[in-house]
Amino acid sequence: MIRRIPLRFILAASLPLAAAGCSLLRTRPSARPVPKAVRVVPTPAPLPLPAQTERFVLHPGQTVVGRVQVVKVAKGQTLSDIARLFNVGYDAIVHANPKVPPWVPAVGTPVIVPTQFVLPDAPHVGIIVNIAAFRLFYFPPHKRGQPQIVITHPVGIGRIGWHTPTGVTRVVWHEKHPVWHVPPSIMAEHRKEGAPLPPVVAAGPDNPLGNYALHLTWPGYLIHGTDEPVSVGRRVSHGCIHLYPEDIAQIFHMVPNGTPVRVVNQPYLFGWKGGRLYLQSYGALKDDKRPWKTRARLIVRMLPRALRRKLASHHQKVDWQRVRSLVKVPRVVPAPVSGQGPETPALVATLVENRLPVGSTWNGKTDQPMTDTQFDKEFAGIVTPNHGKARAASGAASAHGSSVGSRGTPEAGSGSPGNRTHHTR
Repeated sequence: MIRRIPLRFILAASLPLAAAGCSLLRTRPSARPVPKAVRVVPTPAPLPLPAQTERFVLHPGQTVVGRVQVVKVAKGQTLSDIARLFNVGYDAIVHANPKVPPWVPAVGTPVIVPTQFVLPDAPHVGIIVNIAAFRLFYFPPHKRGQPQIVITHPVGIGRIGWHTPTGVTRVVWHEKHPVWHVPPSIMAEHRKEGAPLPPVVAAGPDNPLGNYALHLTWPGYLIHGTDEPVSVGRRVSHGCIHLYPEDIAQIFHMVPNGTPVRVVNQPYLFGWKGGRLYLQSYGALKDDKRPWKTRARLIVRMLPRALRRKLASHHQKVDWQRVRSLVKVPRVVPAPVSGQGPETPALVATLVENRLPVGSTWNGKTDQPMTDTQFDKEFAGIVTPNHGKARAASGAASAHGSSVGSRGTPEAGSGSPGNRTHHTR
């Protein structure tokens, strides 16, 4: 006997199969692509702007101004370009970076910019020029109760045989767009070199005195500008003190007649900063006959009494071994020689943007670039006279007795006494 299954049970059992069959006929949705991992490159933090390098407000007893900075070489830059950008001289930036090629540094190379200075050990009145540092410091008059200000700029000085004298003089008059009356001694020298000069060089872009000159009580010696900015911070003149064009323009308008000018030769300067004694070692000038490296007493005498009292009050002693190493290998950057902390100046330097500091006298644009001939001679280290195309025609080769191409490797400045009867420019 066949058992009949009720129709309602058959229908109920077939419904799941029908649903499953419909699902098998449907198109399966495509799988969503798995997103790949995205690498997020962090944006580098912007570098701080460079610090002021020219004008400083002094606190009572302050002996160190500025701070050491570091920049990375940009495309096409030379150390000379960076030096002018930060208002330091050629000699200083080269000695601060002894392993960096001055004329062809690689892009991105870190460069120490020596923009920290120990003030000269002299009365902070008027103008002080430290020829060993290739630097001028101007202390403008100020009223009692007002802070003292110092303005500092790099300078070029007299080469060996035409030294810049030391001593005290004063500004007697100002001359705008000076005319250079070439002294007979300089004319004779240029004739001997085969590059004769005219007796008078008119004011203009090829005048080695630049656009401004301060006349001193020393006959024949000036503080003036230059037609060759690359010469600032080097030994190239016949004894005069010359500045970047933008710097002499500022000094010319700020310094009144009668201002005292004290020229000193201080290659080793002690200062106090952050509770420690610092030494700024420029190195003795080539014709400085004082035995700095063999007679320790000379260095000891450079330590002012006020700083000795600070050492005692802070229970510190001078690390004379560090002092001797800095005298042996000058780096022009102040370095601590007492207390505890970093000893290498680069460790406390600040990496900043490679751009003109705020408050600079320069606008960052030069209208006097080096010619290809001048650059080639600098790069080759040739020291024979090179008076350039226009200079040879005009006879205004250089008031400094050597043009850009004749400077070659920089030499330290002069400090020994000499004959002031030469009319030097």
